[in-house]
Amino acid sequence: MTLDNPTIDVRKGEELDPVKLDSVLKQVVPELKGEGAPVIRQYASGASNLTYLISYDSRELVLRRPPPGVKAASAHSMIREYRVISALQSVYPAVPKGIYYSDDESLLGSEFYLMEKVDGLLVKSSLPAAWNFNDADRRDFGKTVFDKLIELHRVDYGAAGLADFGKPQGYAERQIHGWNKRFANAKTPDISGFEDIREWLVAHVPVAAADNPAALIHGDFRIDNVMIDPENPFKVVAVMDWEMAALGDPLMDLANSLAYWVHSDDPAALQAIKQQPSDAPGMLRREEIIAYYAEQTGFDTSKWDFYEVYGYWRLMGILQQLYFRYVNKQTQDKRFAGYGQGVAHLGEYCRQLIAKSSF
Repeated sequence: MTLDNPTIDVRKGEELDPVKLDSVLKQVVPELKGEGAPVIRQYASGASNLTYLISYDSRELVLRRPPPGVKAASAHSMIREYRVISALQSVYPAVPKGIYYSDDESLLGSEFYLMEKVDGLLVKSSLPAAWNFNDADRRDFGKTVFDKLIELHRVDYGAAGLADFGKPQGYAERQIHGWNKRFANAKTPDISGFEDIREWLVAHVPVAAADNPAALIHGDFRIDNVMIDPENPFKVVAVMDWEMAALGDPLMDLANSLAYWVHSDDPAALQAIKQQPSDAPGMLRREEIIAYYAEQTGFDTSKWDFYEVYGYWRLMGILQQLYFRYVNKQTQDKRFAGYGQGVAHLGEYCRQLIAKSSF
């Protein structure tokens, strides 16, 4: 069983200057003075911000920074990540410990932050065979993952010092208009503008229900952003990648997560984007997760038609931004080459959902 997220040689165009890095780290982490030069590796997963493992003889650190090239202004915010993981330590301890943040681009070429390395198991495309799960175990594992999202949505963010982390009022409207704009800005000539989906979402933003209070939301909650205790597969030791965290509508956060939750009997448009073992026998189905979430939180999910389309639309926006970077040679990450086709297929699926919506 492999712990952590496997690392690779740093991709071309995403290098860190080892001399500058060593100098900066030894200034901000005094315990490193006297150590030799660091070994720099890059985490292979993740398609947005870049993550590096920095290894010294006696200590390992993780560094996060934005990707090079043109990007959406708010899509790669290091200070948001750093602030939220630092604030959550006392009320939601399943986060890495933040060490240092800087927006001084003269240090390493971009803003960045450092955090402690978390030891755990990252589940990606399949569940570890060593777990020897049966269907009931897989169902319980799915609940373990979503229990952590439910726990987050119950956090008293004011007590954590995050009352001013965002403006929850009007969050849903801002999200729709924001993703509509980001999609348009990242459009490439080979991809439709999907104006009909954009217009439907604008017209159907639900009025927030009184029993759905604003929550601290993660923004990108997936199985492969959750670190599992290697000794106990039903325990989450850390939730990673907080760059999209905000105060807002918790059902939008759930919709974001379920956009990645693909079943074995889903249409080809969804099968093409499957990256996690949500289709393993016994795993909860989307409708079961929604019902379980509503039972545990008391939140009103009656307007789920809107949230479902939004979740896939936002995923289309993320994929299109990454595809734009690839088309415009801002990255050589070949994972992004097929994202345009994924956007097109998801757009057609959104149209199908809209056509059968009760709205």
